[in-house]
Amino acid sequence: MDGMKSGRIENLPCSFVIFGATGDLASNKLLPALFDLENAGRLAENLSIIAFSRREWTTDEWLEHLREILKNKIGQSFQESALNRFLARFRYQRGDLNDVESYRTLAADLVPGPTCSRTVFYLAIRPADFVAVIKNLKAAGLNEPRGMNRVVIEKPFGEDLESAQVLNKLLHQYFDEEQIYRIDHFLGKETVQNLLVFRFANTLIEPLWNRNFIDHVQITVMESIGIEKRAGYYDRAGALRDMLQNHLMQLLTVVAMEPPPALEADALRDEKVKVLRSIRPISRQAIHAHAVRAQYTHGNVDGRVVAGYQQEDNVERDSITETFVAVKFYIDNWRWRGVPFYLRTGKRMPKQSSMIAIRFKHPPQQLFRETPLEWIAPNWVLLSIQPEESMHMEIHVKQPGLDMNTRVMQMNASFLKQMSRR
Repeated sequence: MDGMKSGRIENLPCSFVIFGATGDLASNKLLPALFDLENAGRLAENLSIIAFSRREWTTDEWLEHLREILKNKIGQSFQESALNRFLARFRYQRGDLNDVESYRTLAADLVPGPTCSRTVFYLAIRPADFVAVIKNLKAAGLNEPRGMNRVVIEKPFGEDLESAQVLNKLLHQYFDEEQIYRIDHFLGKETVQNLLVFRFANTLIEPLWNRNFIDHVQITVMESIGIEKRAGYYDRAGALRDMLQNHLMQLLTVVAMEPPPALEADALRDEKVKVLRSIRPISRQAIHAHAVRAQYTHGNVDGRVVAGYQQEDNVERDSITETFVAVKFYIDNWRWRGVPFYLRTGKRMPKQSSMIAIRFKHPPQQLFRETPLEWIAPNWVLLSIQPEESMHMEIHVKQPGLDMNTRVMQMNASFLKQMSRR
């Protein structure tokens, strides 16, 4: 978890509290990720996990629910002993996010142990509930002792600049900055982390990673599913707030950032912030030349009829919330001036896919005139995030024979995912 930075075992967390434990974020991302840590032997032996939710469940009913989640998300690729250890960590507490008495009950249950004291509060909840949870943690004394416990907040962090600043101010009233973790789970994906190695550990690549050689960058996250049962959240957020302003912008910063002085959190953040500050503002008059918003309608997917967005349960029939968005950005700094970055994301797309595509410029001179090779396609670097985690570099090679014919060869590093699980 937070580790042993000071070398003292008492700094290890005793408890991990998941607010919204039965929600989509916890089920699809957080709980499988925690189990992966268990399976790898990376959780502290005395760590306990409290699942906090409104459902009228017992701990046994929660554990049955958890088994089903892991079965659907991970399958059988784990040790049975790891599953038993993981299940034994859990307690279930029914509670209302808006009821301070639920937090006082929680506080009574969180008794520090002799070898650890910290508690991690993970807010896997709707952004609309962030303020209530933070205030109730304070009311129940769960932010004390100051500087000890941790609060983790998932995206989106506010609806706009003003609301993000208000949320930040509220957090700083009750927690020190070192206690606050604003996270984006896309940055934990293997290919995204490998991008840092790909760029900064290979002298073959880094000299080419600039406006002199790169024509444009495409960052695409496509989802084949609709909004599922998330209308209450999604109809207020849309694709722009749900995906682009956090996940895709984070990917942009990793692609475009300068080499940090060290591979440390603060150093990485500083370089990413420089990229964000260098993005050319889009004027109100130029919005339509730089951005597109759209909404999926009814149709057929794999032979079955699916509803359009406005026909989804709990969506307003005249809703203009976008389910697809594409934006073109320019980064006005020395490295990237003039290179367009295309970011796009949407639901009900033809297939599930997340990819960063780097297109290089054409060769400066056409040397193959009056040969069968009259035109050469540009080189690409393709970084696939999902469904497969892989990295491809496309180069041209001559085909055997007397004529000057070429084919594209892919240098493939798709084994990275398999290596990471050994």
